[in-house]
Amino acid sequence: MANVRLSIRLDLSTGDRIGPGKIALLEAIRRTGSISAAARSLGMSYRRAWLLVNQVNSALDEPAVSAATGGTQGGGAILTPVGERIVELYRSIEDAAHAVTKEKVRAVGKLARRK
Repeated sequence: MANVRLSIRLDLSTGDRIGPGKIALLEAIRRTGSISAAARSLGMSYRRAWLLVNQVNSALDEPAVSAATGGTQGGGAILTPVGERIVELYRSIEDAAHAVTKEKVRAVGKLARRK
């Protein structure tokens, strides 16, 4: 059977999008306490991570990530309560979708061409 997976992307009315990559970045920021460390852990450039954080922050009424610039103590980043909530909501939507579509996704896998 071909390996098939369901991916969820939320398309907001503003044209902004929140999907698995941005959510993974938010989770990595939560885990590492740093945008640069999160980027490294995901194999992306700091610039790309910073642009994605800015996209998420501008898509929401309140920022998802709060960052402090470096200095003697170093910089850092944390998820705000809004950031924590968006991750929680996204993962719950994803879990619900996977539960409801599991058999149908498996059926698609049986029809899909193998490499």
